[in-house]
Amino acid sequence: MTATHAPSYLKGYEQRYRIDPRGAALAWFKDAKYGLFLHYGLYSVDARHEWIQYLERIPVAEYAKLMDRFTADRFDAGYICDLTIDAGMKYINITTRHHDSFCLFETKQTPFNSVNSPAHRDLIAELAEACRGRGLGLFFYYSHGRDWRHPHGPRNEDWGGAPRPKYDTPDPAYAPDHDYDLGKYVDFVAAQIRELLTQYGPVAGIWLDGRGVPMSGDWSKFKLTELYAMIRELQPQCLISYKEGVTGTEDFRAPEYKATEADDKPIEICATLFPDKLWGYSSELVHQSKTADEVWDMIARARERNANLLLNTGPCGDGSIHPIHDRVLREVGARLRKKGFPGEK
Repeated sequence: MTATHAPSYLKGYEQRYRIDPRGAALAWFKDAKYGLFLHYGLYSVDARHEWIQYLERIPVAEYAKLMDRFTADRFDAGYICDLTIDAGMKYINITTRHHDSFCLFETKQTPFNSVNSPAHRDLIAELAEACRGRGLGLFFYYSHGRDWRHPHGPRNEDWGGAPRPKYDTPDPAYAPDHDYDLGKYVDFVAAQIRELLTQYGPVAGIWLDGRGVPMSGDWSKFKLTELYAMIRELQPQCLISYKEGVTGTEDFRAPEYKATEADDKPIEICATLFPDKLWGYSSELVHQSKTADEVWDMIARARERNANLLLNTGPCGDGSIHPIHDRVLREVGARLRKKGFPGEK
């Protein structure tokens, strides 16, 4: 890709892309309106929720045993992309690395990744190729503020926002006080995001999470200004979001469930098909998922704010999309094709 060749998802925005890649990407993003969020990781294998390690204070080594059961044998990137298109969506956002630090991509920074699991697959590479071939934008969710495994990740004694599980005694995976260095974690994050931006072709955006941690103290310690500069240098069209924002230089806000802040930037409301603010797959609660009518109302509320809706599904442990969610997404897509987006002629 060169400055004169726009990524496939920016088809129709080529002329602006040649002059202003970031401006072209923002225009596309506002027009896209609707995207698919995928929460997938080791927690999916347990099939209860994505915060099990934190809420149940599962030791780091014990939690890591879930990796032995991670096969992803029904994760089908082509199917996911075709579902996204049939749902009327223009982009996908996937958890490349959630708070548990397990990575769905090949990385030199840690062996704790899908390539080293029984799956032996780089799921991000597969999804990137499928998106590129279908003209879908691909965002990379990345847990920035929280890491429940890294020896030098943010500590509870230094930060708020649930940086680590509240173990009764310090987990042996964590660096002792005399050896602890947050800078090593900051460097780890930068190295991984560099990998994500150099291994998988054009990226629509880096979507950071864990905002409550840096916002609870001196966020400059996380070197976000430098991180954002690196992202924009490596891929000028790549948008940046950190939920409601940390530095103020992000490209759009991404609040959960509803927009509450001033509309000085584009807004993407993230919400989930699961009940009870659940993002990862739950075999028990999937049957209480939102209906097509409820999703339609969510889209309507987002459009009233001129906001995008990023709608989440959590793939099952094997990587498949639950039939209930598949059906709801397709029903909404059929309605969009028939009626257009709510509030639009």
